[in-house]
Amino acid sequence: MSVKKTTEKKPAVKKRVFKPTPPPPEPKEEKPKEAKPPEQPSEPPLKAPEPTPQPEKPKPLTLAYLSQELQSLKHLVDDHANLMIQLQEILIRKRKPVASNGKVQIKDKQTGTVYRSKNNAYQSLLKSGALKDLVDKGVFGPDPQKNTFGWYTLVREWLDRFEEVKPEETKK
Repeated sequence: MSVKKTTEKKPAVKKRVFKPTPPPPEPKEEKPKEAKPPEQPSEPPLKAPEPTPQPEKPKPLTLAYLSQELQSLKHLVDDHANLMIQLQEILIRKRKPVASNGKVQIKDKQTGTVYRSKNNAYQSLLKSGALKDLVDKGVFGPDPQKNTFGWYTLVREWLDRFEEVKPEETKK
């Protein structure tokens, strides 16, 4: 006896596609009907039929017409440019002057040297070798020349060595 395998085909499953439902229609507002007095039959005035308006014919493209249009466009562009300039001038007048960043010079109290900026003080001392002991400790990181915040580390290490000087004080 042999056993026959029956292969039954499964019915194909239909995929459902969900379509978004349209929003429900908005209720229309009904205007209240106004009570009108009953109209009295009267003879409507006779009106002459109105003639239908003829479309305007475009102006012929002549050299004079084109020249005139070109000039009007040039004037329009010039007016626009003048308006832009006026608006920029108004903005400039309304702006507050830029506040000075108060550039501060740094004075080394030990040597009396005045540096033009905080970073300049750090870079100058680094190049001169005065910071060798701090560099050896690794305070300024693996590459001290590229350390943009070296000044702040330097001030933290040597608290009382530097003072800030306003540029006006050094000129006296």
